Amino acid sequence: MEKVKPVNTKNWDAEVMNSQTPVFVDFWAEWCGPCRMVSPVIEELAGEYAGKVSFAKVNVDENNELASKYNVFSIPTLALFNKGQIVAQQVGAASKASYKGMIDRALEKI
Repeated sequence: MEKVKPVNTKNWDAEVMNSQTPVFVDFWAEWCGPCRMVSPVIEELAGEYAGKVSFAKVNVDENNELASKYNVFSIPTLALFNKGQIVAQQVGAASKASYKGMIDRALEKI
């Protein structure tokens, strides 16, 4: 089974909004170089946070309405959702340590 689940407008509510666990969402596009650099890091994090945080990716080219709804103007944009609300967000490619810090800080507050 894929660690980072592709999410679109059809399964968004089930996979993100109604999730029992926080969901780390990677807003990306196929043509985006930084997005491709971040992808293996997100896969690693998905393995490390298994059972604590779910991981999803949204292709903004195919799901423009989701990108618009969450004001995604630059990609990659990475957002942590809890109970349907964004509790942490980072724009642009960053290190694994940076993403871990974002997730850990947000989980402490949840």
